[in-house]
Amino acid sequence: MIRIIIHGCNGQMGQVVGRMAAADPELEVVAGIDISDHRENLFPVFRQIGDCDVEADAVIDFSSAQSVDGLLAYCVKNSVPCVLCSTGLDEAQLKKVEEASKQVAVLKSANMSVGINLLLKLLAEAAPVLAEAGFDVEIVEKHHNRKLDAPSGTALALADRVRGVLGEEYAYIYDRSGRRERRPRKEIGISAVRGGTIVGDHDVIFAGTDEVITFSHRAYSREVFAKGAIQAAKYLAGRPAGRYDMSDVIEG
Repeated sequence: MIRIIIHGCNGQMGQVVGRMAAADPELEVVAGIDISDHRENLFPVFRQIGDCDVEADAVIDFSSAQSVDGLLAYCVKNSVPCVLCSTGLDEAQLKKVEEASKQVAVLKSANMSVGINLLLKLLAEAAPVLAEAGFDVEIVEKHHNRKLDAPSGTALALADRVRGVLGEEYAYIYDRSGRRERRPRKEIGISAVRGGTIVGDHDVIFAGTDEVITFSHRAYSREVFAKGAIQAAKYLAGRPAGRYDMSDVIEG
């Protein structure tokens, strides 16, 4: 039995993780962390992770960027592996993630979906071929109106994968409203849409002369991400210190 703590247990994703984990015979949710206490849970809930005195084999985090520093400190201090799913981390926090991973197992992935992680692999193969043929690259992501960060961590991960194989000279462009010039060849446009209850849509568009190729992923429920996070927690429990991502989980 793998004992997990859900960091951000009363948020929408935390609740989905809790329901799915409760139905999994290999898991036990031993505690939750959330500043909000408006929900009933079948496990103890602490307002701050530093107050948690329950032993666990892994933490699944679906909280917010401002909670990540305390989470990492707790995981390092208590040697608890961490599945880090919060997005919108700044450069200083990303450095802390790398530092923490030297002392404890940390799995950070911009998106926990198996489909998105397969898409990342496909882009690494397709981007060089299409760029050589003169295709422009644009990324459009859509999420619900309650999402705080933009562009999404997944959109940035997709862009990073494309730029990683095409070259660092490709610039990210988030807004063209003040420009009156032809589109430079070596840029990647990233656009964010916020509205309604969209769970998560991502399109990577390769636009060429008289043809367009689009790689698309649509998430129709949050269970897609919760399932991936649970798989990651099972994989990470008992692992040595290091930086992991969903490709490690997929490849076993």
